[in-house]
Amino acid sequence: MAAHLLIVEDEDKLARFVELELQHEGYEVSKAADGREGLRMATEGNYDLILLDIMLPGLNGLEVLRRLMQDNPTPTILLTARDEVMDKVSGLDGGAVDYITKPFAIEELLARVRVALKLHGKVSAESAAKGTSDANEEGVYTWQKLKLDEKKREVTYDGHIIPLTNREFLMLEMLLKNKDIVLSRDTLLEKVCGYDYVGETNMIDVYIRYLRSKIDDAFDVNMITTVRGVGYVIKSDAE
Repeated sequence: MAAHLLIVEDEDKLARFVELELQHEGYEVSKAADGREGLRMATEGNYDLILLDIMLPGLNGLEVLRRLMQDNPTPTILLTARDEVMDKVSGLDGGAVDYITKPFAIEELLARVRVALKLHGKVSAESAAKGTSDANEEGVYTWQKLKLDEKKREVTYDGHIIPLTNREFLMLEMLLKNKDIVLSRDTLLEKVCGYDYVGETNMIDVYIRYLRSKIDDAFDVNMITTVRGVGYVIKSDAE
């Protein structure tokens, strides 16, 4: 069955253009022209991915995203003409899996859609199978008393919920799926960001530091190991 995408975009010509391109790629596509309608459709429907504009009438995209992440956390790519760093940070930390600035090349958007679906949507099980996962049950990964549940998008340690941003969750998920395999910063950028990030790879170091603060430091454990000059790994023998 083809992946079903929802476009929430008030620029009619752009929305129609993206719709046609996605349909040409074999996707099923629905559209909404304002924030409230987009939120209603996203909440009531069953979509594999949402393309969400930030500057929307009725309800802005960041508010739509916030409500979606509370009730129906569907993978979401933000579309916007705004290119401020804080807009990107707000969107990504709010739960978006990616961010693309208008004007964009349709080939780039299609590539990001494919990656987002691979990591979070229609072929997520296939992607997981490529790692060295030792899930106790489908979509659940553990280390000591830590438990990551993909379906619930929840991480706990000894029953205590650990609040993670979307990027932190994805980073931890990749490390847990590939226990005992050292993942380079470039690999983590590609897998977590979903595309070749143009910038410093120390972005990964920042997210690792956040994870260590929320898990290692908070529960007095040493979960994430640094392999100097290479990357990071979670070792199963540390359990």
